[in-house]
Amino acid sequence: MRANASSAKILGQKLADLNAGHVHLGLFDVEGVFRHKLVDADKAVKLAAEGYPFCEVLYKWDIAEATYGSAAYIDRPAFLDEGSVRTYPFAPGQAVVIADFEEPFGVLSPRNQLLRQLDLAAGMGFSVFSALEFEFVLLDETPVSARDKRFDQLTPFAPANRTYSLSTAALYGDLLAGLRETMATMNIAIDAIHTELGPGCFEAPLTYAEGIKAADDAALFKNFAKAYFLRQDLMAGFMSKMSPDLPGQSGHLHLSLRDRAGAPIFSDPARPDGLSETALHFIGGLTRLMPELLAMCSHTVNAYKRIVPGSWAPTASNWGVQNRTAAVRIINDQPAATRIEFRVPSADTNPYLALSLCLAAGLWGIRNKVLPGEGSSGDFYADEPAPESRLPRDLREAADRFDASLVARELFGDAFVDSFVESRRYEAAAYARQISSWEIRRYLEVV
Repeated sequence: MRANASSAKILGQKLADLNAGHVHLGLFDVEGVFRHKLVDADKAVKLAAEGYPFCEVLYKWDIAEATYGSAAYIDRPAFLDEGSVRTYPFAPGQAVVIADFEEPFGVLSPRNQLLRQLDLAAGMGFSVFSALEFEFVLLDETPVSARDKRFDQLTPFAPANRTYSLSTAALYGDLLAGLRETMATMNIAIDAIHTELGPGCFEAPLTYAEGIKAADDAALFKNFAKAYFLRQDLMAGFMSKMSPDLPGQSGHLHLSLRDRAGAPIFSDPARPDGLSETALHFIGGLTRLMPELLAMCSHTVNAYKRIVPGSWAPTASNWGVQNRTAAVRIINDQPAATRIEFRVPSADTNPYLALSLCLAAGLWGIRNKVLPGEGSSGDFYADEPAPESRLPRDLREAADRFDASLVARELFGDAFVDSFVESRRYEAAAYARQISSWEIRRYLEVV
């Protein structure tokens, strides 16, 4: 059991240091949604000592909260992570604490899966540093107005927006400063904020952090950014693709390893491109396993609308130094900052799943001394990829490949794979039953 008196004491002291009388307790579900309750600080400390029962439905319902499969929906033991305490940004005297399920049920949790991979990395002598960067679209809508429009013909915020636009930043600087301040209150550092291609499109790369904090930062950023903009009567959309006329929204993941002395593992100035043999093995594992593990980072139907030619997104597993058409881009400007950029995840990705996939595959490559195929500085979009490197075309195919992957079961366990596959197949089946307006416009008058 993770709940104990020691954790409770640490949590109590941290809450006292923040002068927090109330605590927002939350568990992240498989979609990365922060499912939360507000409790008194004294109760939070008690729950840290005795355990925090929470309903198992988090892994038995879809993103629309429709249940599937068979379950009794009982409470399962959970624990509070005393290391996750943050200041709540929207009210004084309140804190945020992340909780998660205890094992054995807890093996279904993406966050617990990531913690396991981080432990494996530590056992191999590595510390893990990572960061995600999210593109998102702001809409001049509220949940009420969006529903009134049936989510069609939604009005973008900053409709004249252009990529890297000074005008947008000058006009809406206070709004963006408020986002940065909100995140700073939660100890989430934003490396930069800039506009991207399309009306109302922005990008916020987060500052790298060590271990679980990087994924916690990313998951909290998405949830609290949406809340921040709702408080401004705006909606932030982290969908992968919102318009067929524009590229999608990315959720690129940057990752590097350091040894126990803090030296960068991926850098070796004496080797080609300054990449160490360990870096090549990590790249080899990631590129080898990416097609069969893809469902973990691309877990929505919409994600596959971005993984098509012309959307600034990879369609095959490949790599290259400083190559933005590659699935794995190597950034080697400075030896100390040599890292991989995993360019497949979209903005809708669950950070815990994306980082679990990337880290588990890379560590597998290191353990098995897997060498990648030849990297390239050319345009991968112009080349015909090898059949084994092609990424799944839709969520159903990705779920089937994940289900059949013996390596996935070795890395994440049968219980997680079976549960995750069930949820992804349910999501794909829900989409297959829908009829789009595009289909009606295209076929009604002709067939």
